[in-house]
Amino acid sequence: MQHNNHIDQGSKQAAYTCPMHPNVQQDRPGICPECGMTLVKEKRKKSELSSDKLSAKSSEHGGHDKHAGHKINVFARKFWVSLALTVPIVLYSPLPQAFLGWSPPMFPGSSFLPAILGSIVFFYGGWIFLTSAWRELRGRAPGMMTLISLAIVTAYSYSVVQVARGMEETLFWELTTLIVIMLLGHWIEMRAVQGAQGALRELSKLLPDTAEIERGGDSAQRKTENIPLDQLRVGDIVVIRPGGKVAADGEIIEGESDIDEALATGESKPVSKKPGDAVVAGTINSEGSLRVKVTKIGDDTFLAGVMRLIQEAQMSKSKLQLLSDKAAFYLTIIAIAVGLLTLFVWLPLRGADFGFTRMVAVLVIACPHALGLAIPLVASISTTMAARNGFLVRQRLALEAARNINVVLFDKTGTLTKGVFGVTGVYAASGVSEEDVLKLAASVDTKSEHPVSRAIVTKAQEKKNSLAAISDFKRLPGKGVSGVVKGKVVMVGGRALYESAGVIVPDELKQTVVKEGQAGKTIIYVIANESLAGIIALGDIIREESREAIAQLKKLGVQIAMITGDAEAVAKWVSDELGIEEYFAEVLPEHKADKVKELQNKGNKVAMVGDGINDAPALTQADVGIAVGAGTNVAIEAAGIVLVRNDPRDIPKIIQLSRLTYTKMIQNLWWATGYNIVALPLAAGVAVSWGIVLNPAVSAVFMSLSTVIVAVNAVLLRRQSLTSEKV
Repeated sequence: MQHNNHIDQGSKQAAYTCPMHPNVQQDRPGICPECGMTLVKEKRKKSELSSDKLSAKSSEHGGHDKHAGHKINVFARKFWVSLALTVPIVLYSPLPQAFLGWSPPMFPGSSFLPAILGSIVFFYGGWIFLTSAWRELRGRAPGMMTLISLAIVTAYSYSVVQVARGMEETLFWELTTLIVIMLLGHWIEMRAVQGAQGALRELSKLLPDTAEIERGGDSAQRKTENIPLDQLRVGDIVVIRPGGKVAADGEIIEGESDIDEALATGESKPVSKKPGDAVVAGTINSEGSLRVKVTKIGDDTFLAGVMRLIQEAQMSKSKLQLLSDKAAFYLTIIAIAVGLLTLFVWLPLRGADFGFTRMVAVLVIACPHALGLAIPLVASISTTMAARNGFLVRQRLALEAARNINVVLFDKTGTLTKGVFGVTGVYAASGVSEEDVLKLAASVDTKSEHPVSRAIVTKAQEKKNSLAAISDFKRLPGKGVSGVVKGKVVMVGGRALYESAGVIVPDELKQTVVKEGQAGKTIIYVIANESLAGIIALGDIIREESREAIAQLKKLGVQIAMITGDAEAVAKWVSDELGIEEYFAEVLPEHKADKVKELQNKGNKVAMVGDGINDAPALTQADVGIAVGAGTNVAIEAAGIVLVRNDPRDIPKIIQLSRLTYTKMIQNLWWATGYNIVALPLAAGVAVSWGIVLNPAVSAVFMSLSTVIVAVNAVLLRRQSLTSEKV
């Protein structure tokens, strides 16, 4: 993904910069999304930094990718060059004679070869660590780069002094192999982190390079031209060809097609679109040609909003990450103290060479590089997985807290239900089929624009019922509608119609009328030739996805509760239909947060799911606030997690991902720190009497190995699938 490193041109202001990646800058503290390091504060003048806002310019996207690849290539080049120079240094060290009984050929000045090549490796390969350490110290945040720099500066300084004194005991081979291993470790880590960020960076590439817009008035005079996206304006008419990308958020005014919204919303199947439907920037058109009126551009688009939410997630820290940062800082202090103590203990006992070697080994083995990567990399990958699975993490604390959730409180309307009036049941009298009841009612209602009539017609269309022709249509004020269908006089309406018609409700339907009425349903009577053909119950339609979501949550051991402003009867009906254990009915908007507190006071960890402005206080009060993406901006801003697809089945995935993420973080913390328990004393020389000594190069291998293990373990999180199975 791109980084929010916009600073006014030519101005000087406080910025937070990554010690390893100076191009990553922010105006507030945070974590580098490239390597997971803590950003340090510095004054910096902007010269060539990109604004890195979500932009339509392909050159910006391409430039960022090229630069990102170049950074990896820099580490790769430094590694290979340093490795090539280290080989002769090792050959002309005591190692070949000690282990192989072989010595390389000598030549005039060969004794100075390790010093010359070692100096090149120190300044060429090690300089990046030195500059990074300087930034850490300037930001008063000494960390892993400080430790690495202390180790290589100590080794190099000691070796140069030894050469100047004409002594043979130097640490050039330890120094260069340490730098080579550190460069290799950083190279591997950067590749791992960039792999984790890949899906997020893809979001910034979704937009096309240009937009094809219409010029002219009526259809005969229309002409099209391609313009850069930054010239697109609200109200422009954009032509989306088959296979093309949608250039900006807008509304279809002509044409029908299927739109692939997978990368933007996580929806795996193409979504059918027709005039009046909204389309999202960056999504892909299928076979049809569309004319779209632009409603949002630039930072106001859905895609830009997604990028901002992801950037907020990258900036936020979990409790474990804060713990990791503190541990890394204290480990740095401990390593320096132990290193100095080791030096002063061994100087009088075994001399300067042994003492300095032990100190370098301690500084290297204790380097908290793996610790600094352990949590941020897992958090980064989990953020990516969340986006792929249909939800966006605004606050990592929210994702971390989700693992402990034992009650999910759903707002009913728009979350568990569709929030639209629809047919929930069709019941026929004896001798009449339910299909005939629906067909008769829908045939008459085709001439009416009343919401009840529209709902009945929609239900018939969903059932693919062929509607009959109607004649002599009449509106019956306050009662309903009537018409002649296939020679029958059909009347459709509410209780007033039924009472005025004087028809009798058959015994088999009386209990149904009472039951549906108690559930808060609207009862519509269908009368044919003065006899009751059947009744139709209408109400807020329950989402089928809600049933699956609740079943999956129960498998995860989570209790379900519901809150609504609707009447008790409606709330009870929805709860019974979905198998919800507890519900709160007739709750005023200002009292929703009180109900969350009520659940919390019972010792529960509560996740609140809502989509409206009146849900915002409850979302904030809950341990985890989950906003439906189709809801209001107020609800989204109050929540820690946002459902992009308005699909409650994504809620179990949140809990599963939280549990998986926490497990990986704990594993990484152990991998990053556990080896120090054994390795640090060995590096200090406590086992010298048994012949066990860790040289600086060996220490570097152990340290880099733990870093690589942490990176690989974190990347393995991507292999986990979020399903309905219990985690």
